[in-house]
Amino acid sequence: MKTIVMATAALITMSFSMMAPAGLKPGDAATDFKLMNIDSSMIGLSSYKQASKGAIVIFTCNHCPFSIAYEDRIIALHEKYAVKGYPVIAINPNDAVQYPSDGFSEMQVRAKEKGFKFPYLHDETQAVAKAWGAERTPHVFVVKKEKKKWMVKFVGAIDNNTDDAAAADKKYTEMAVDALLAGKEPEIKSVKAIGCGVKWKKAK
Repeated sequence: MKTIVMATAALITMSFSMMAPAGLKPGDAATDFKLMNIDSSMIGLSSYKQASKGAIVIFTCNHCPFSIAYEDRIIALHEKYAVKGYPVIAINPNDAVQYPSDGFSEMQVRAKEKGFKFPYLHDETQAVAKAWGAERTPHVFVVKKEKKKWMVKFVGAIDNNTDDAAAADKKYTEMAVDALLAGKEPEIKSVKAIGCGVKWKKAK
């Protein structure tokens, strides 16, 4: 019986590791992409001219309470850093079959309601989320443009207070981008992303 239990546990662990995103880490070269924006244009890192120095790539969505709580902070990040060469590029990785409020037309509505000035891309196949290792919404990846590569410099959360932006005393994403703009490496390169789990498509 013990042998059967151990074998079953090993099989479950192996299956989970095959399903779970491998994930980009600080120091890795990010995989470029081209996804449909809410205006129906195709946008990626290399094709987005505002990303002259890098980008703040944020996997987020419409329905998650954490994503909603951070929407104004995401808007503020774009307003502060887009002019400095680090725009926000938001990506919705969720399965709209399970969560219709995360569908493309609903993304367009939400972006209009909130006045998003940054791309809000639809990762319909979830290939980008899997390649990057997005696990939560929101989940931040700060990348720096180095020659023809997009190097990951920070992975994790926007700050350390999900409830109150004013009470956050560790603004991780801002700290990372500020360091890069100053020609330095971020002091904190990785923190745990706090949010809703990415809603992966069910296996057929």
